[in-house]
Amino acid sequence: MQWLGLWHYWAVIILMMIGLYIVIARDNLVKKVMGLSIFQVSVIMFYVSTGKVEGGTAPIIPEGGHDLVYSNPLPHVLMLTAIVVGISTTALALALIVRIQEAYGTVEDDELNAIDGAAL
Repeated sequence: MQWLGLWHYWAVIILMMIGLYIVIARDNLVKKVMGLSIFQVSVIMFYVSTGKVEGGTAPIIPEGGHDLVYSNPLPHVLMLTAIVVGISTTALALALIVRIQEAYGTVEDDELNAIDGAAL
């Protein structure tokens, strides 16, 4: 029953596999971008969960409290940056998909490959 205490790792693994499956199995570019976004959320959840220490407190040192156990704030700070970069990347990818739709009339990967192969 030790593995039940590590439920957040199982949630990360499940989300990661769902995101990877969507990226690999779907031909629609919008669905692929959403799969990448789900994959990114799983990585962010993993890093944030590693920053929490069992019994740890916020990293604020009170007077006379030098022997306390603190949680690590660095993963949380880094993931705030990763969230901003991820949102920006997703927005750019969706904007490019809109341009692809306007230029080719489709966002299906196999149809785009057929159009590209016919152009050669």
